Amino acid sequence: MKSWTPHATAAAVAVTALLSACGGGGSNTGADAGTGTLRLALTDAPACGYDHVNVTVQKVRVHQSASAADTDAGWSEVTLAAPQRIDLLTLTNGVLAELGQTALPTGHYTQMRLVLAANDAANPLANAVTPTGLAETALATPSGSQTGLKMNVDIDVAANKVADFVLDFHVCKSVITLGNSGRYNLKPVLSVTPRLSDAGMRVVGYVAPALVAATTSVSVQLNGVPVKSTPLDSTGKFVLYPVPAGTYDLVVSAQGRVTATITGVPVVDTAYTYVNASTAAIDPPASTMRTASGTVATGVSPIDATVDVVKKYTGGPNVVVSSAPVDGSTGAFSHSLPSGAPVKTGYVANATSLTFTADAAAPTGKYTLSATSGASSKPADIDVTTADSTTTKFVFP
Repeated sequence: MKSWTPHATAAAVAVTALLSACGGGGSNTGADAGTGTLRLALTDAPACGYDHVNVTVQKVRVHQSASAADTDAGWSEVTLAAPQRIDLLTLTNGVLAELGQTALPTGHYTQMRLVLAANDAANPLANAVTPTGLAETALATPSGSQTGLKMNVDIDVAANKVADFVLDFHVCKSVITLGNSGRYNLKPVLSVTPRLSDAGMRVVGYVAPALVAATTSVSVQLNGVPVKSTPLDSTGKFVLYPVPAGTYDLVVSAQGRVTATITGVPVVDTAYTYVNASTAAIDPPASTMRTASGTVATGVSPIDATVDVVKKYTGGPNVVVSSAPVDGSTGAFSHSLPSGAPVKTGYVANATSLTFTADAAAPTGKYTLSATSGASSKPADIDVTTADSTTTKFVFP
């Protein structure tokens, strides 16, 4: 198996700068009007089949040139007082890990690097994963992780302002299983979101407590692209934060239930968005679950590809109901999908009752698989209405 190279690392880190910001408010710790402040925090999206995913963060570096090498001049750093080992799976439902802040020259910054500590003899589990039901094991990080996991960003730092951003670590897409070897690779998938105000950028609601499980997730999606997702707390409550201002589809995916979508959910910077009252919890109808599986071949090892499962509602929207990387050694993938018709309803602020309508399209278990490797994507339509779909094969290039 080939090792992770710095070039492969840069290609593997998928980063979306959702917004740029001239500052999130607050006072500046810079020395003069030619400096501003960059403040950073870390959060996570739900993971797939893991109890713990730990990474040890040393610092975050930023540069005004997207092509700057790690040894070039002009880097500014947010350095932690001591390397911080963070269980990413604790950073859900609006929980953030504050990384710190630094004063830096005003200007437009286009490159960010998250620097992780190495797994070494003194700390062999600095970065580690605990699969459900198994022991903690080392998580192999890309060879470039000590010089920084590269992200292309779009950050404006203004004089006497705080540019406040959150790094969102998408664990479900970032941990790669390597066959039956018991080994795991980290292929970091990150996004960067401005944190403009603690007064808003939150979507809050409730799913039926009976659906509280590690496999249940809630996401907000924009034009079929998940922007933020989270599991439920023990009561069925969910908090999605931070979410940039805009209008979204809220999608609930749970084992044994059909997909439920609430359209037209507004998010603003100045107030919370309350989807529903706890007495009107989202409780999708029951459904038989089917398996959609197959393989992806890329001609290189480890195999670097992700398969998304898209449900297309009649008249829209299109939503992602499941997403995960393929096995890095075999290219295998498998998704558990409801065979029943999805349901949807429109947003009503803090709804005290919810009436979902089943999609009338038949067959009810039709989905589109979308495999992505590098910059290329390939679709395949499947139908799991009455039986599993197990023969889909994607070949890149």
